[in-house]
Amino acid sequence: MTTTGEHRQRLYRTDAIVLKRRDYGEADRLLTVFTPERGKLVLLAKGVRKTLSRKAGHVELFTHSTLLVAKGRTWDIVSQAETVEPFLGLREDLARTGYAYYVAELLDGFTQEHDAHPPMFHLLRETLSRLATLEAAVLPLAVRFFELRLLALAGYQPQLFRCVACQQPLEPVTNYLSYAEGGVLCPRDGEGRVDAEPLPLPLFKVLRFLQTREWDEVARLSLSPGLLSEVERVLQGFLVYYLERNLRSVGFLKAIRA
Repeated sequence: MTTTGEHRQRLYRTDAIVLKRRDYGEADRLLTVFTPERGKLVLLAKGVRKTLSRKAGHVELFTHSTLLVAKGRTWDIVSQAETVEPFLGLREDLARTGYAYYVAELLDGFTQEHDAHPPMFHLLRETLSRLATLEAAVLPLAVRFFELRLLALAGYQPQLFRCVACQQPLEPVTNYLSYAEGGVLCPRDGEGRVDAEPLPLPLFKVLRFLQTREWDEVARLSLSPGLLSEVERVLQGFLVYYLERNLRSVGFLKAIRA
């Protein structure tokens, strides 16, 4: 017989944001969620594909919910779910949806199951809120801000202020970028290297600004489309290098733009 105390030990409550999901069986879904205290989890949501399911609307993609979870043998099971923030704007515009998929894929790629990281949870929540509510013109900048912060939280912050070879402060000139070295090389150490590319000064300055400023300041930046595109290219270079694979959602975003 299971006592009340044993039953309570099998249950836990957690905030969670749904990163991805897949159908399981006839009416269930497996949810990959990110939580502040327990990190990334794979949970079984039983019966959510049934028409009358009470939980279905509370475990939609990118939704921030409070979950009551029961420990299970293979997967823990969602017993109750209550929406905290649905981020409705993400479902009303295809571009916003695409950015949300991209952000979720990145966070999923840089995290392991059961590895708690509260700052990463807060970054995800704030980013989804921005993507759901900001003007469309600011969305790419919000994603670039997320990328740099995610790299830093995951332990891969690009070195943009000292040469990664000689450790001398970098001057405001054309330096060299190396993904393999994890940052920027001064002209003396970078010139002629096959794994380094010239880093134009305007792009260098924007990257350092994005890395060191809070969002309120970053949001006021006004960048040309060409410069913003270069920032995106450089940051995705770092992301792909560390993940060791291409990102599926990038193709989706390119198709939306086209």
